[in-house]
Amino acid sequence: MSQQQDPLAHIRTILENKSVAKQVTYKNLLAAFGVLANESRRIVDTLSEQVKMEEDGVTVDFIEVNEHEFQVKLAGDLLIFVLHTNIVTFEESHAAMQLPYCKENEINRYFGQIMIYNFMSDSIRYNRVNDPGYLVARILINHENRFLVEGEGRLGFLFNQISSKAIEPADLNAIVQHSLTTAIENDLMAPPFPQVRFITLHQKLEKTSELGAGQKIGFRMSYENEIK
Repeated sequence: MSQQQDPLAHIRTILENKSVAKQVTYKNLLAAFGVLANESRRIVDTLSEQVKMEEDGVTVDFIEVNEHEFQVKLAGDLLIFVLHTNIVTFEESHAAMQLPYCKENEINRYFGQIMIYNFMSDSIRYNRVNDPGYLVARILINHENRFLVEGEGRLGFLFNQISSKAIEPADLNAIVQHSLTTAIENDLMAPPFPQVRFITLHQKLEKTSELGAGQKIGFRMSYENEIK
């Protein structure tokens, strides 16, 4: 803001620009989430036709929860897709903020988020509330429908730069496929024996289904990387 500029006018201009950008971003996010759900359903239908289910327990399913959430069950894995209603930006140290695209126009910095979490399907089935879920990927979309993905496995580098064009159904289809692949390739690891050696009667009576529950391997949150 220049010294001659009216502070209130400056504030109004910023609010108007940001508000418009955020509204457009949210509309783009809703549209992309709808396409993501359709592509997920398409992939589930294809897998259901192609995969031979040798046991009743091996299932592939699409579950629509509401306009902000849907789930894909893949045998013992459950991927939960969640649309976050808040529009966010990043700290200056974030790699995306260093790009000319974000530096040339402040409103390019605002993104909507779609999170993809991986839970064990038995955690939901038996209501094991202490079982952890893992963030497989985060899809970020801005007011121009340009996107990037932060994630595990191939998703960690395939779409880790802000795209030069608007997100397309083919992009969302690829994200779903890679998310499913990442989830199913990472197996359960039993907790160390000393951790399950002793139990209380309360655990026996109230939490039997949680005893000895495995944890996903191959996933590490960013803060764990910093600590270790």
